[in-house]
Amino acid sequence: MRGASSGYEKFPRPIARFCAKAGLMLYGAFLAILMAAPGVAVESDGVRPVADAQYGAFHLGFRSEPPKRRYEVTAPIGKGAARGLPKIYGPADARLPLVVIDAGHGGHDPGAINALSGKREKDVTLAIARAIRDDLVDTGRVRVALTREGDSFLVLQDRYGIARRMKADLFLSIHADAAENQEARGGTVYTLSEVASDREAQRLAARENKADILNGVNLGGQDRDVSSILIDLTQRETMNVSASFARLLIREAKPNMMLREKSHKFASFIVLKAPDTPSVLFETGYISNAEDSAFLSSRDGQRKVARAVTSAVQAHFARRLARD
Repeated sequence: MRGASSGYEKFPRPIARFCAKAGLMLYGAFLAILMAAPGVAVESDGVRPVADAQYGAFHLGFRSEPPKRRYEVTAPIGKGAARGLPKIYGPADARLPLVVIDAGHGGHDPGAINALSGKREKDVTLAIARAIRDDLVDTGRVRVALTREGDSFLVLQDRYGIARRMKADLFLSIHADAAENQEARGGTVYTLSEVASDREAQRLAARENKADILNGVNLGGQDRDVSSILIDLTQRETMNVSASFARLLIREAKPNMMLREKSHKFASFIVLKAPDTPSVLFETGYISNAEDSAFLSSRDGQRKVARAVTSAVQAHFARRLARD
């Protein structure tokens, strides 16, 4: 064996001496470990020593193969571009303004839940969104689309992304608030601002903006178009139009439902960050409050909310028509 090449001649002498004596044992140990490891297959040439630069290095001749068993988690993380656009209700006249109504939450995200009745925000918001759609369509003056028709989940960027792709004239996101104080009740209208109007608005925006987080995974990801929006002239005008509609909505809602004393607030809601679509988030009441929860879950309450929205929408577009 003295004249035979061991393959370790180019290694530093201490390493070569050790490997020459213990090579067989190391080879067997490596094979045992590799063969026991899941998802690893040893190639026919096994483990071979290869000189690498100035120092020796073992290159293991194995390749990775998929494990026999796989554990997969399916999550709805598709971007808006991958989704089909929703159905448009109302007259088939592209000249009429388009209102996109977003029923908050849905799917695995129930939103707020009434601790006593078990009523879920995602169900209430969808029922209200449908009532608003029907009331608006009955006017014959606007076209309407819903971001979701059933119990499905959309990431926040998809929600306003649908409105942008459809070139909507107005985006309205419907929600129902919750509070530890079960006496808290009344609706609130929110429009976009990078600076929250108060701590409660900041708290609510933080909670709603976490709707994309599932078990610590951000389903929405990062979108450079919205992660740090610069408030340029276009968006500033959009924010002004949004605030104007919010005031109309509050005016029309007062005869139909209870509102908070300070009913127009500002916060940095992700769902309101479309730079070119006037957008409003309507917290229609507190689902954590017994009276509000009963009102928002009833057909009569939903019709009253729809009536307020419809009146505000008609006044909004009448003003725009007069201005144009």
